Amino acid sequence: MADLGQIVKAYDVRGVYPDQLDDRLAELFGAAFVEVTGAAAIVVGHDMRPSSPHLAASFAKGAVRRGADATLIGLCSTDQLYYASGALDLPGAMFTASHNPARYNGIKMCRAGAAPVGQDTGLAEIRALAETWLADGAPPPETAGKPGAAGTITRRDTLKDYAAHLLSLVELSANRPLKVVVDAGNGMGGHTVPTVFAGLPVDLVPMYFELDGTFPNHEANPLDPANIVDLQARVLAEGADLGLAFDGDADRCFVVDERGRGVSPSAITALVAERELAKHPGGMVIHNLITSWSVPEVVREHGGTPVRTRVGHSFIKAEMARTGAIFGGEHSAHYYFREFWNADTGMLAALHVLAALGGQSGPLSELLASYDRYVGSGEINSTVDDQTARVAAVRDAFTDRQGVTIDELDGLTVTTPDWWFNVRASNTEPLLRLNVEARDEPTMSKIRDEALTLIRT
Repeated sequence: MADLGQIVKAYDVRGVYPDQLDDRLAELFGAAFVEVTGAAAIVVGHDMRPSSPHLAASFAKGAVRRGADATLIGLCSTDQLYYASGALDLPGAMFTASHNPARYNGIKMCRAGAAPVGQDTGLAEIRALAETWLADGAPPPETAGKPGAAGTITRRDTLKDYAAHLLSLVELSANRPLKVVVDAGNGMGGHTVPTVFAGLPVDLVPMYFELDGTFPNHEANPLDPANIVDLQARVLAEGADLGLAFDGDADRCFVVDERGRGVSPSAITALVAERELAKHPGGMVIHNLITSWSVPEVVREHGGTPVRTRVGHSFIKAEMARTGAIFGGEHSAHYYFREFWNADTGMLAALHVLAALGGQSGPLSELLASYDRYVGSGEINSTVDDQTARVAAVRDAFTDRQGVTIDELDGLTVTTPDWWFNVRASNTEPLLRLNVEARDEPTMSKIRDEALTLIRT
């Protein structure tokens, strides 16, 4: 039996095309997806990577062989696929490798209403079926008991409906005009932003809106400081009010203020949490364990209840569904909304930032000052050969220190009254990810450097 363990991750499929993920395998995944979800119909979208249209079509082919109807929505952002899944009440699949380099592709899957599919919610079963059929060397079997009863394939454009839904959730018509630079990174933001921003009181300055899955200008990963240098320079050159950077599949949004300085996603989480709590007093707000201390503080200050959880969209969405939370945010610039089927949409978070900034007269840096209370390292990635051994070395070095508490909800989190850090393994790459926060810069730098030395030794 073939082993798909290298590409089936905790909450998606991710691999190099065509060495690890090809059209044949996509067809098997499509058939297995229908079998596991029991879907009579599905919706499929894809990003701008050269391999994405072929993979999406193959996935639909497999679904159709199992008797399901497939609606292809073509080029879309991941949150546009979630919109289609929610609005049409259909399970969905999005072909994208997000911010990974051009040679990668992948599949993000969800049940009807954008409910997540992860290892514990169907992905393990999908993998097992695909492995079995792959070992057989034949096409995925037709619907049991109904040979020849294939489903149908139709096409549908959801972009305008997606934009209208987002704009129904945030009021911007009374805003002062804002000059906004948007770096789409040659990703799907170049497809969605023009439609979403049309008619808003926004002077849009586009950067790298040409769809190009080879990413000729920079990687579409705005959390890497090297990838927002162009945006920062352009914000200053244009005298813009702010800058927005989207990742490759445009489900994440990173913000740059009027000074050209990157804004912590935790500050954005706190800002949006306050706005959502104003609409839904007393609500619960989810934050992962890597967000700043400022997030639960702001939530409590505005009458809400913060709920701490693991990193990753399937975990956040499951916790939102379980608790009925109104909003959730992650350090990686994923933002989740109850009004968006508990799914993540960086575009909706961006609209909240525009609404908050345009509703008052001050600059963005001034608006966000009350939400940015601590000094953070940002996420620092280290390539390591043995993730488990390196994490164990960090744990051993800090376990017996006075005032230290340790938990392993997700990776290793070490906390004291004055600082905390988390080190965890990537689900998609051979990396350890370190995040550090402290009450002042010297303390943060000291703990960061000590942890990095242990990780990289």
